[in-house]
Amino acid sequence: MDSITELYRIGYGPSSSHTMAPSKAAAMFMEKHPETNHFKVTLYGSLAATGKGHLTDKAILDQMKGKQVEIVWEPKTFLPYHPNGMKFEALNGDGNSADTWQVFSVGGGALAEEGQSQTKNAIYPFTTMEEVLTYCDKEGLAFWQVVEQFEGEAINDFLKKVWKTMCDAVERGIENEGTLPGILKLPRKAPNYYVKAKGYSESLQRRGMVYAFALAVAEENAAGGLIVTAPTCGACAVVPAVLYQLKKYHNFSEARILRALATAGLIGNLVKTNASISGADVGCQGEIGTACSMAAAAATQLFGGTNTQIEYAAEMGMEHHLGLTCDPVAGLVQIPCIERNAMAADRAFNCCTYSLLSDGKHRISFDQICKTMLRTGKDLAASYKETAQGGLAILKNIC
Repeated sequence: MDSITELYRIGYGPSSSHTMAPSKAAAMFMEKHPETNHFKVTLYGSLAATGKGHLTDKAILDQMKGKQVEIVWEPKTFLPYHPNGMKFEALNGDGNSADTWQVFSVGGGALAEEGQSQTKNAIYPFTTMEEVLTYCDKEGLAFWQVVEQFEGEAINDFLKKVWKTMCDAVERGIENEGTLPGILKLPRKAPNYYVKAKGYSESLQRRGMVYAFALAVAEENAAGGLIVTAPTCGACAVVPAVLYQLKKYHNFSEARILRALATAGLIGNLVKTNASISGADVGCQGEIGTACSMAAAAATQLFGGTNTQIEYAAEMGMEHHLGLTCDPVAGLVQIPCIERNAMAADRAFNCCTYSLLSDGKHRISFDQICKTMLRTGKDLAASYKETAQGGLAILKNIC
C-alpha cells in the first residue's frame, strides 16, 4: 500500500477528483510544454457532467493562465479505465495536436494513466486488514505503531501539518458567515450551529458541536478553502469534526490525536487499495463511507479500544453507508454533501460506542465489507455516480 501521505492531501476545495487533480494535471502538462500557447482539454464522463459545478474548468484555466485554452465537455463519453477521464493536447501553429496526454482522476486528488498502477509510493507489505491484524498480533503492535514503523518517525511531522490544517478549517468555518458560492445560494450554517450548541446541556452540547465542526469544514471546502482530503474533499469534514470534538471535550494530547490520524490513514489506505474512494467510480459510499470508517476507527482507538474493536468500528462505518449515491445538486459539493459530512461524523461516534460495548467479535470483516462496497459501486447505475443524472441531482426546484 501507499504511504498515507498519498491519502491525506492538503489543498483547496471543493473537489479532490474534480478540482485538485485536474489542476495538478494541467500544471504537469504545462510544465512539459512551456513554449506552447494553444491547448485543448477534453473532459469525459463525470468530470464533464459535474465539472462546472466543481470548478474543473476554473482549476485548469488557473494553471494555464496566459495561454489559449479550449475546453471540450464530453459528459456522455465514459472511458473504460475510469469515469474521470481527461485528454490534454498541445496544439501547434496549424491547430494540430503536437502532443497528447490522457490521464484519469482516480479519487482523493490522485492521477493515473491507463494500465498504470495507482500505487505511487508503496511502503507497506500489506494489502488487507487481515494481514495487518495478523502482523499486529504477532508483533504486539497497535495500528498507529504499524504506520510509524513503515512510514518512519517523520510521518509525525507530516501529521502535525495535517492536524493543523484540519483545526484551522474548523476554526475558520465556525467564524465565517454568509452565502456559499454557486447558484444554490446556500447560507453557511456552522456559525449558528456552534452558537446554539454552546447553550445546550453537556451531552447535547457535545453532539451539537460535532455537527457544527463538520459543517464548518465542509462549508470551507465548498467555498474553495484549504482543507485535507480525508479521504476526499467531498468527505473532508468527518475525521476533523470527530477529532476536534474529542480534543475539545476529552483533552486528548496532540500526540494521541496524531496516532489516531495515523490509524485513520491506515483504514483509508485499505479502502483505497481494495475498493475505491472515488464518488464517480463507486458512489458516495466510497467517500463518506470511507471517511466514517476512518473517523470511527480513530475515535475507538482514542477511547482505548483493542485492534479488533477498532476494526469492527471501521467495518460498521462502511457497512451502514453501503449503496450511498453520489448525486450533488447542480454539481456543487453542497447539497447533500455538507449535511452528509455532519451525519457521518455523528455515525462515526455511534460505531465507536457500539464496538467498545462489544468484545470485538463480529461476522462480517472489514476486508469483506471493502469487497462488498466495490461490488455495490460497480452495480450502481452511472446516473448515481457523480453524473448529475439521478437522485437528488435531478431536482430543479431547489436551484
